[in-house]
Amino acid sequence: MMPDKVEKLCQRAQQAIAERDWEKAKQAYLMALGLRGDLPDVHYGLATVYFQLRELTSAAHHFREVTRLDPLRAAAFVNLGAVLNLLGQHDDSIAALRRGIQLDGQRVEAYYNLGLVYRRKGQLDLAITAYKEAIRLNPRMADAHLNLANLLLERGNARQAAAHYEDAIKLRPGWDKALDGLERAKSADGSSAVHPVVAEQMVRTAAQHPGSDIDRLIDPAAHGAFLSNLNHACAVVEETGKLLQSVVGDEIEPAIKELSTALLNAQGSRGELESCLGRFENALGRMKTANQALKQQAAKMGEMGENFPD
Repeated sequence: MMPDKVEKLCQRAQQAIAERDWEKAKQAYLMALGLRGDLPDVHYGLATVYFQLRELTSAAHHFREVTRLDPLRAAAFVNLGAVLNLLGQHDDSIAALRRGIQLDGQRVEAYYNLGLVYRRKGQLDLAITAYKEAIRLNPRMADAHLNLANLLLERGNARQAAAHYEDAIKLRPGWDKALDGLERAKSADGSSAVHPVVAEQMVRTAAQHPGSDIDRLIDPAAHGAFLSNLNHACAVVEETGKLLQSVVGDEIEPAIKELSTALLNAQGSRGELESCLGRFENALGRMKTANQALKQQAAKMGEMGENFPD
């Protein structure tokens, strides 16, 4: 059972989540952890908030803490797997997702995320199997139909791909990605037979977005230098983003936790509090520097987009 102070802080965090005030929720959970660091529910709540803030390294850390403190909680393994996939840690992601499935074989999101990971690893057959299982568990999962259709089309199974594109469109009418995919699948299959409702949506979408074929906009032969520079800029932005994540996860979070503990500890000395505050301010300064660098790189990419060659 949670102590009263911790429970009140968690209630404050949950109220902030309901209001979508993620920063307020994060501070409340961090204060709760300062009082009790062994409560899986607090780690789970904080991990969820970090995910909403796109602070993925910190989210992964706290989902891991949940799996350590409560090793039978399937949802924690599934969420950990999803975050690790976004961080590019694919093998660890697969292990976490498979453990979640072992604990609860009805977890649709576990199979869906497995499909995402296997796709990133280039293991298309395994990705197809995972998406099919997700659809078996939840036939109304439009994203699974779309991703499965994309893989089937890539595998040359245009007719099967078209069927899943149509399912995705029925579930999410007017979905551009599914409509475009269906058009490609029908072209590859050499068939023009489309579900009447889907056909109407395709006509309407084509009228709203004329000339949207990306192959007509970018020619690798003509724009090779530009694309090379753009690829380099993307890599720099990615590295700068990782640096920002590292500062937040390795410096800001521990500094906040230490400061929260010091503020809540009436026995602490003024000197100790000032020392904690100084470390927090230093970490905050490094975070601001990294954030500014990320903004500058993003602005450069924006300028490149505006100067796209004819």
